[in-house]
Amino acid sequence: MTRREDPQAFIDRYGMLFEHSPWVVARAATMQPFPDLHAGLMAVVRGATRDEQLSLIRAHPELAGKAAIDGTLTAASSAEQASAGLDRLTQKEFDRFHALNAAYRERFGFPFIICVRRSNKAAILAAMEERLGHERDAEIATAIEQIGEIVRLRLETVG
Repeated sequence: MTRREDPQAFIDRYGMLFEHSPWVVARAATMQPFPDLHAGLMAVVRGATRDEQLSLIRAHPELAGKAAIDGTLTAASSAEQASAGLDRLTQKEFDRFHALNAAYRERFGFPFIICVRRSNKAAILAAMEERLGHERDAEIATAIEQIGEIVRLRLETVG
């Protein structure tokens, strides 16, 4: 993006990129244009306060969690989880996701975030198990990095 877009048009076009967090795009709308839109959006996230970053992370649903079961995922999250097969879990896989989600949330205070479109069920479960051993600050950084990958892929569909 090399020209400044009307701020409201910018928000309307990109507001859904960050899960239940339109503040990121609203803030970016005041800072455009960006030589690289993705980098500009992620600069807003990285420049946010720790509380704002945690709010962004916490706005994401648990994988194969309650929102998936009761159908309240955003359309983007639903499609992303389905792409990794999370909508077709065996009872054993579902139970494992549920246990790891609970352990992860208990340890870190936010849901496990991974770009599921770049993964599959087995790799996601392995990552959940491995990342449970990380320090909280490392997991915050990893969650933000993964949100960046999610946004990168969502940007491809916006055009």
